[in-house]
Amino acid sequence: MSASTLAMGTLRGRVAVITGAGSGFGREFARTAARAGMALVLADVQADALSGTVAELEGEGAELMHRRLDVARGEDMHTLAHDAWARFGAVHLLFNNAGVGTTGLVWESTEQDWEWVLGVNLWGSIHGVRAFVPRMLAAARENAGYRAHVVNTASMAGLVDPPLTGAYNVAKHAVVSLSETLHQDLSLVTRQVGCSVLCPSWVATGIAHSDRNRPAHAPAATRAAALGRALVEQAVASARLTAADVAGLTFDAIAARRFWILPHPRALDGVRARTDALQAGDPPPDPYATMPQLRQQLVDALRAP
Repeated sequence: MSASTLAMGTLRGRVAVITGAGSGFGREFARTAARAGMALVLADVQADALSGTVAELEGEGAELMHRRLDVARGEDMHTLAHDAWARFGAVHLLFNNAGVGTTGLVWESTEQDWEWVLGVNLWGSIHGVRAFVPRMLAAARENAGYRAHVVNTASMAGLVDPPLTGAYNVAKHAVVSLSETLHQDLSLVTRQVGCSVLCPSWVATGIAHSDRNRPAHAPAATRAAALGRALVEQAVASARLTAADVAGLTFDAIAARRFWILPHPRALDGVRARTDALQAGDPPPDPYATMPQLRQQLVDALRAP
């Protein structure tokens, strides 16, 4: 193990900050970090879900603090960073993980849909980087032994563009770009702080029901939105990989200082097809090319009177 590696064996006594900690990947990141002996700073917009994670991990003896907050609010994230350093003196792992989604044809999504999805998925990660990374860099300058790592949760939808999830795709592509740029910028100034981007395909999480935390405005009630929701629910329900599996792969990647975290390697076929089309000057390939019946069902449903 090199001195620059944040491995599971060195995490005991260190501090992890996790947004979206009430369910899904966030809860599993928290469980994994707690088992490694880390102190936790947990945040979520849904109070009851967050309380469930907190009660479970406190019952197992984890040292933690928690906040109900909206990651789309920059001041909330800066306050979280201040409070984390005040309580624990440092942060070593940051998981910008909170995420939501909407469905429908890209021109049908309302302005409120766009603001909500970009606010949580993209601005949440931006606010996390801006609030925590400068403090990490300051800690690195003060202590040659300090190591930290940032994990931004994106998606395979940040590398390809399936239909009916436009706002989500745009946000996740931007999170991939944010993460790649963060990697490049960090490499210019330090070897002590690293980053990764998590790009899973379908996993059994609560993303299909993220409307429960939507602000007061209603989602776009269109035929396409309903079809998209049904697709997402079916894909999540049939997912073979669990959130716990993804958490394990993520901590392995942190230990190896690996940038890309790709739990579904077969999904990279779609990325290769997109790259091939780009190089050939062709239109974007059909993400459902291997499922022509599904595509035809969508076409028939959307073109029906």
